[in-house]
Amino acid sequence: MSFIRNARRLAVVFGDQLDIDSPVLAALDKRRDAVFMAEADGEAKHVWSSKMRIAVFFAAMRHFAETLRSEGYRVVYDALEADSPKRSFSDVLGENVERLEPETIHVVEPGEWRVRRGMEKLCKELDVPLRIEADTHFLCSADDFRKWAEGRKSVRMEYFYREMRRRHGILLDDNGKPVGGDWNYDKDNRGSFGKEGPGDDLPVPPRFRPDKTTRAVLDLVNTRFADHPGACNEFAWPVTRKDALAALDAFIRDRLPLFGDFQDAMWSDEPFLYHSLLSAALNLKLLRPMEVIRAAEKAYADGTAPLNAVEGFIRQILGWREYVRGVYWWKMPGYLDGNALDADADLPDFYWTGETDLACLRAAVGQTLRHGYAHHIQRLMVTGLYALLLGVRPRDVHEWYLAVYVDAVEWVEVPNTLGMSQYADGGLMASKPYAATGKYIQRMSNYCASCPKNPTKATGDDACPFTTLYWDFLLRNEERLRGNQRMSLQLRNLERLSKDRRKTIRETAARLRGK
Repeated sequence: MSFIRNARRLAVVFGDQLDIDSPVLAALDKRRDAVFMAEADGEAKHVWSSKMRIAVFFAAMRHFAETLRSEGYRVVYDALEADSPKRSFSDVLGENVERLEPETIHVVEPGEWRVRRGMEKLCKELDVPLRIEADTHFLCSADDFRKWAEGRKSVRMEYFYREMRRRHGILLDDNGKPVGGDWNYDKDNRGSFGKEGPGDDLPVPPRFRPDKTTRAVLDLVNTRFADHPGACNEFAWPVTRKDALAALDAFIRDRLPLFGDFQDAMWSDEPFLYHSLLSAALNLKLLRPMEVIRAAEKAYADGTAPLNAVEGFIRQILGWREYVRGVYWWKMPGYLDGNALDADADLPDFYWTGETDLACLRAAVGQTLRHGYAHHIQRLMVTGLYALLLGVRPRDVHEWYLAVYVDAVEWVEVPNTLGMSQYADGGLMASKPYAATGKYIQRMSNYCASCPKNPTKATGDDACPFTTLYWDFLLRNEERLRGNQRMSLQLRNLERLSKDRRKTIRETAARLRGK
């Protein structure tokens, strides 16, 4: 830990705020003020974080501290060691505040409600004023989102996304209309690889070899957090701004052109496909959303990427990313307890090990534990879908997602999991539950070809659990979903099931749930 005697103002930088243009840094006097950063067991164990997630955060933090020092900032960095005592972030900060005796503590709005309340409580106990700055990284403030959302009959992302396009002038023609005539090209972004697969010319994303700083983190994680899930021996994530920019350039050049066509597709032993792999760098603040959006927009203007790919990618950042953050700060803290479907099942153990005979879940969970990554369809329509159909407690599902993915910060994980994936908010975010049989996975991947289960069958020894649980999900929630117009076709199909068929499905589903 660097030794600094005192600091007039102490800027506390959290692990997901690694932005050299942060407002709390811009306000500092480099001679009199200081920056505080710390690695703490509590943040790694608030949820049982995977080795890869811990490693990405700690490695990026250590590199950022080096950058700050090179820019002339006085930095107090409290690093964990393999044998250092267990401690919480509050304990470490409190000790340093007593030593440094700052007049004020400054932070950018944390990415978690829990962290913000913890900072307010700690500063009150320490009798040091706390100044919270708005997070200028985002393109829509929490207050602006709240003003947009309150009083609306529908707060669907699509309407918010269109307003953001207009506000920031993204993919608009000279008349302020959407380029190409449509706001959304999702209908063109649902391709699968068919039987042939992605082919031998699938572009390989760049790998960033761990340097000395990162290797020290990997050693720490493998020792101090040895009992945590997953592994970090294949670490290749960008943890500096320089590497994050290189990752952005590689995506725009090599994978964006076909991203749109195949963004929903899945294939065995191909975890990355045409996806950007930029969400971790964005959520750590190593990349800025507008520079990513403009890079994609320029690719369309230059003719190197088609509109469906560029619009679909921009929608993920300007639309979904900003939208879920707005929902989070609008609805917390109560949003975390949502459970509109009264789901009460335990999360299956294989979510932590990947040990299951279901090929799709083995692939999605396996690559998650290996790389800390799965793309949005694997999260929504494989791991998330199974938990929804099984009826797992939504908060448990959320805590798993928060624990295992390198891009996971609570503001993004809570709405995506509880709202979009698990329908725990009763339809605030999603117009209907994302419920489907195993035939969806068969259509979008090759997983079913190597699976002993048949996605067309709901009962019998070779029945696909997704298909069994899909019908059981409808049976359990039939009355709840009766008034949802978008569920009418699925419920009409349910009505065609005979009494005996319903009974057999329920019995098969009960065995799957261990009841």
